[in-house]
Amino acid sequence: MSKSALLPSETPAPLVLADHSEHVDHGIVSRTVLATPELRVVLFSFAAGQSLTEHTSTARALLHVLTGEGELQFGEEKRVFHGGEILHLPPKVPHAVRAIEPMTMMLVLAPERKTA
Repeated sequence: MSKSALLPSETPAPLVLADHSEHVDHGIVSRTVLATPELRVVLFSFAAGQSLTEHTSTARALLHVLTGEGELQFGEEKRVFHGGEILHLPPKVPHAVRAIEPMTMMLVLAPERKTA
């Protein structure tokens, strides 16, 4: 288990996400929920107006807006997401996030599998 991860990687364990998402007046706070070679889960808390600039990842990603509202740009598309909505991003798709209002988001990353 990573010392900074909220969940152990080798044993079952429950977690109440709301207990670990932080309200922030400025900036972005991220907390690693789980870190294993096969999966990484990160909880983000955004202050209104904060953003992650456009970037890509070699991992497959699932973004789940838990609370609030944010604008997600992916590929050539841009749309507003609300709490309860998810976005699947295949590897290498350019994407960006901007919180319209305070927002919490869970990011699930599945790294590329190495072939022998």
